[in-house]
Amino acid sequence: MTMIADAPPAADLRPQARGPVSERLIQVLTGSPDDGAAWADLARAAARISPDALRDDDLQLSLFLLYGLHYGPAEWVRGEWEWHPELLSGRAALEERFEGDLRAQVPVPDEQQGAAGIPDLLFRMTGVQSGPSLSRHLAKKATREQAVESLIQRSIYTLKEADPHSWAIPRLSGRAKVALVEIQSDEYGAGRPARMHQSIFARAMDAAGLDSRYGAYVDVVPALTLASLNLMSLLGLHRRLRGAIVGHLAAYEMTSSIPCRKYADGFRRLGFAEEVVDYFEEHVEADAVHEQIAGRDLAGGLAEDDPETIPDIVFGAAACLHVDGLVGEHMLAAWERGESSLRTPA
Repeated sequence: MTMIADAPPAADLRPQARGPVSERLIQVLTGSPDDGAAWADLARAAARISPDALRDDDLQLSLFLLYGLHYGPAEWVRGEWEWHPELLSGRAALEERFEGDLRAQVPVPDEQQGAAGIPDLLFRMTGVQSGPSLSRHLAKKATREQAVESLIQRSIYTLKEADPHSWAIPRLSGRAKVALVEIQSDEYGAGRPARMHQSIFARAMDAAGLDSRYGAYVDVVPALTLASLNLMSLLGLHRRLRGAIVGHLAAYEMTSSIPCRKYADGFRRLGFAEEVVDYFEEHVEADAVHEQIAGRDLAGGLAEDDPETIPDIVFGAAACLHVDGLVGEHMLAAWERGESSLRTPA
């Protein structure tokens, strides 16, 4: 792994297309005279024929780029595209296919649940551990190269950590809103910019000899890794899915503390700098508290205040576990074969 020296120009972070939809979209975003209408037609056609949206490189990269316009467009983007009607129309087609495949593939518990039972259901869902564990592998068996790959894979979300879930704040009220703000305050450093989890992770990447600029590794991660972040953006940006983004965050927080302890052990075992270990240790205690707030006050509070969101709360939690599980399985399977988990080795 070569240390990153002087940062190249922002244009160098323009991603490589993964198919006709993302290729045309990148052309539009970089100043093509195309007004977006032709791209929208292409996106709608591609959404109809995609065999599996979760693993479709072209579809997931396109969604990733479109959602990126809402977080703050990359420096290589030219023009004001965030609310362009044709891009939104094409995105809607991609989202419909993505959500449809998620709802078809994600295993959701059959049990009917009232509001009072939601916290316990979520704790049962997140307490089930079967099959290989990525965190156990990092703790005991991973090579240094595999540990670096895990940081690269994680960077797609973690350099924007907490941002997708923050879209839900204005869509909640009462107990659930207070709980979400309490969690997010910690995620954003509780008033200390240097302790923002995004910033702590950026320092971890720097200490590991990686490029901490957002988007530096988009080209090398597989579709499933992009799908993990795109799932959060999809749920967070649509008010009708506010229950699902709450369920997603609850599951995410409830499955973080113990794995982060194992990640910390693994990176320390492999001799990484304390700046790398610090990111994971930050989450051990914080997420042990967050899981209670997320399960009982956030998800439980929303279920009580708005019972119609209960099915989506459960779906969002199940989708989080399913998609992140697929990412972990992909990484472990590649390493078991002696291969890189990345599309091209970094």
